[in-house]
Amino acid sequence: MCRWLAYQGETVYLESILFEQEHSLIQQSLCARKSTVTVNADGFGLGWYDERKEPGLYHEILPAWSDCNLKNLAKHIKSGLFFAHVRSSTGTATNRSNCHPFGYKNWLFMHNGQIGEYESIRWQLDRLIPEYLYNERRGATDSEVIFLLMIANGLEEDPEQAIKTTLSQIFKLMKEKNIEEALRFTSVLSDGNEMIAVRYSSDESAPSLYFKQYDDHIVIGSEPLELSNKDWNKVPSGHIARIKNHSYCAMPLFDE
Repeated sequence: MCRWLAYQGETVYLESILFEQEHSLIQQSLCARKSTVTVNADGFGLGWYDERKEPGLYHEILPAWSDCNLKNLAKHIKSGLFFAHVRSSTGTATNRSNCHPFGYKNWLFMHNGQIGEYESIRWQLDRLIPEYLYNERRGATDSEVIFLLMIANGLEEDPEQAIKTTLSQIFKLMKEKNIEEALRFTSVLSDGNEMIAVRYSSDESAPSLYFKQYDDHIVIGSEPLELSNKDWNKVPSGHIARIKNHSYCAMPLFDE
């Protein structure tokens, strides 16, 4: 499974979070601790906000630990809200268009998980994407389909309802096809002001998601950035978290 992290708070150089932590995302790409997949080497990506409304994006197919450009970029880019993702493919090709985060206007999205037996319902899912959005589809991943469907379902007006509607649409198609493999969805998205994170699975095995609040920032991601796990809290399965001004509030995604 992929590994990712998101940061919101005081403006920092990206290297302070990506490289300088005890169990940094770069280290996780080599040796993940909270995943059945230890190595995440199928590309990586960055997304960050600065003075411009639309975020910057950088994608590469090399493993994160082996790209000298990433180290140099992270040393010079400063941001108060950024995403980073190291990819472990669930079947689609290793190319830049399949690397997270994905962007649309001022939105960023990245994901760890899967649509069970995705190829069985890929045709149907693609046809749920409205024509005005279809040309925004750059790659072949289920993650990008989910993002475009959330936009179509009103992400820009009501993010929570868009997420619920999209997951319900996908799960309905899976049930119609008698797919037993799980829908797993641990993700984060942002409009540049707020981060919205979700930890969900249709079975009992939602991918891991942790967060830690500091005095001037918050980090949320697949794994703690410290081996001790001190003060890192797990986002409960089936919950959605809203993070703004580095404050955290979580609630159940669906009504019981």
